[in-house]
Amino acid sequence: MLIEFIAALAISSLIGIIVTIMNAQILNQTSSNNNFTMASRQTMNALHWISRDVQMAQTINGTDDFPQSDSLVLTWKTWDNTVHTANYTLEDDLLTRSYVIGSGSPSVLLVARYINPAEDMTNCTSDNGVLTLTITSSVGEGSKVVNVTKSHQISSRPNI
Repeated sequence: MLIEFIAALAISSLIGIIVTIMNAQILNQTSSNNNFTMASRQTMNALHWISRDVQMAQTINGTDDFPQSDSLVLTWKTWDNTVHTANYTLEDDLLTRSYVIGSGSPSVLLVARYINPAEDMTNCTSDNGVLTLTITSSVGEGSKVVNVTKSHQISSRPNI
């Protein structure tokens, strides 16, 4: 009877240990998946907003040094000669868009978080009216950092 009880206790303990390990692995994988999803959404938000403005832009300034030391400034005029300016700035890991219509007050929008400012991770170049934009979002801490990099080529208005 005692041997049967010890065997049952050992089997129950083994099952408990296996369940605990599986739960820990599920939690780690869930955290990793959440970090990947967050990083992916942030890069897509940044690409969406910048692409939207580049397609309208008649003038693009700051591409060579964005985001390390300069802002990306996009300017265009509408049919009634109203000047629109979208200014993208990366401070710390926050990408913001300052948008001004004419001589009005700027409206500031937080476009994306967790944007990695390293030159090999986030940069843009312009060649003959085509802006090539590479954005990397880094989410997580320590050895669990997830980097998501997306590149996109955007054609601006003709005759830039």
